[in-house]
Amino acid sequence: MTEGKARVLIVGVGGVGAMAAYALEIGGKAEVTAVLRSNYDAVADKGFKIDSIEHGHDIKGWRPSYIRKTIPDLAQEELQTPFDFVLVTTKNIPDVPPTVADLIAPAVTPGHTAIVLSQNGLNIEKPLLARFPDNAILSSISLIAATETAHGEILHDDEDVQYISPLRRGPGGAAVRGGRGRGAAVHGRRARWRKLVYNASFNTVAAVLRTDTARMRASVHVIDELVKPIMREIIAAAAAAGYPLGEDLPDKVVRVDPTDTAFKPSMCQDVEKGNFMEIENIVGEPLREGAARGVPMPTLRTMYGLLRGLQLQIREARGMWEPTFAEDNPYK
Repeated sequence: MTEGKARVLIVGVGGVGAMAAYALEIGGKAEVTAVLRSNYDAVADKGFKIDSIEHGHDIKGWRPSYIRKTIPDLAQEELQTPFDFVLVTTKNIPDVPPTVADLIAPAVTPGHTAIVLSQNGLNIEKPLLARFPDNAILSSISLIAATETAHGEILHDDEDVQYISPLRRGPGGAAVRGGRGRGAAVHGRRARWRKLVYNASFNTVAAVLRTDTARMRASVHVIDELVKPIMREIIAAAAAAGYPLGEDLPDKVVRVDPTDTAFKPSMCQDVEKGNFMEIENIVGEPLREGAARGVPMPTLRTMYGLLRGLQLQIREARGMWEPTFAEDNPYK
């Protein structure tokens, strides 16, 4: 370890994770260990190739301080120096094991490691707070546009914006909040609801219809009958939870994507590739938050049922579910 630098483990080093690693390393205050999966061989061989709007368009052969295929197990590998931070940028799919908490547990030192969740959706921190009662938990909302166009090749074409808010739990599970930290937490929570206005609408509708956002807008009725109603339901639930977003937001958000390209949101890309989708924290949690406050969300609830059906098809295709009837199944 380089003296004076924070030891950071990044789990999930695609576009967002790679740019986080690069920014942390060139800042000079962090030493990054990156956990790579499908892109490990490419990065081990040639390093990352980065085209960045902020850092330069011809970065070649760059690597973090350390790269690995697996998450370090501090106990089994007898690693003496703990990680100061674990940054998680993987997709958050709590309905498909292993969970985020299970994945990172071997690398977390109780009472020392701060866990930073740079993932989409609501209430992503709840399982971590329960699993790691003596560790700091930070929420990071990333608005960066960074895509891994091929293994080890990163296109970063929109500015890097992060909203980071703390929720700390001290020894014995006592929560430590207050002052500027509390204000940041409120801002971070509102930003999560704000991001859901797009993700819970365009992402979900695109996945079910398997189409791009330009075609949705060209159709008119998909926006009027599906996308905007979901946006208004999210805004109503956010307001009921104490995070007003503004009634004019749908007209702004519906126009954020260009109309001259066939952009498909990530959830649509996932279902087309047969990958699991981030349903629970993007759809399930806002539904549960709204229901707890008496907010009707019929359009999003219908979309939730459809998405869970698609997720079930993916589970079956991967041998993780069989269409058998349990004894208590009412439709047997």
